[in-house]
Amino acid sequence: MKKVSMLMLAVCSTIAFAQKVSDYKYVAVPEKFETFKEDYGLKDFFTKALKGKKYIILPVIKDNWPSEAKNNFCNVINADVINDKNLFKNKVIVQFKDCNNNMILESKGGSKIKEFDEGLQDALKEALIKMPVSNSAALLPASTNGQNTSSESAVSVVSTTAPEANNYSNGKLDLQKIQIDPNQFILARSGSSVPFAAFKTTSKNSVFIVKLADGNTTIGYFENGSIVIDIPQADGRYSKEVFVAK
Repeated sequence: MKKVSMLMLAVCSTIAFAQKVSDYKYVAVPEKFETFKEDYGLKDFFTKALKGKKYIILPVIKDNWPSEAKNNFCNVINADVINDKNLFKNKVIVQFKDCNNNMILESKGGSKIKEFDEGLQDALKEALIKMPVSNSAALLPASTNGQNTSSESAVSVVSTTAPEANNYSNGKLDLQKIQIDPNQFILARSGSSVPFAAFKTTSKNSVFIVKLADGNTTIGYFENGSIVIDIPQADGRYSKEVFVAK
């Protein structure tokens, strides 16, 4: 099995894993950017720029959010603009964080224009150069924002069928299996937008290339209804981690 796994790792490409801003569809923008004394037209400039990159800006009042955002906050990325100016330049920092307050993207911009309105907007424009266009592949199933409930339909650009979601546990971690498309699924902690492991099909039935949260690539497979992952160890060996269906 180890020889087969090493051969698969050698010939298969790495699965895209890390959560990116472009994975999101919905952006929550605060009512005001707290580090600025005035608005300086920043919020309007910011929201227009994000809409131009195909993101949906959510209303400040959460009751008015679409159900797929309101029922799972991890389908939403939280944005903020921070004042970073000094004596010589208008400077800003743009931050995007997930539902667990993990930083997904931080970008800085500056401008030599001294007038606050024009200078800060110019700095914000520079900071947003790194902001990719939204390309959300799938939304997480509805939950009570941290607790599992019955699954609602999820959106996928690959399939119109709602991703299958089942619960698995190894006795230490409780994970949810979310089918992204016929060739990919993830195991994620409940309420988290960052996978514990991402699985991609291979030419062998029920055997998968697995990208782990720590960056390691290994294999996984189904065994008697359970999901098994070969976990790489420091000495080069592998340990068998079994996640049993709950």
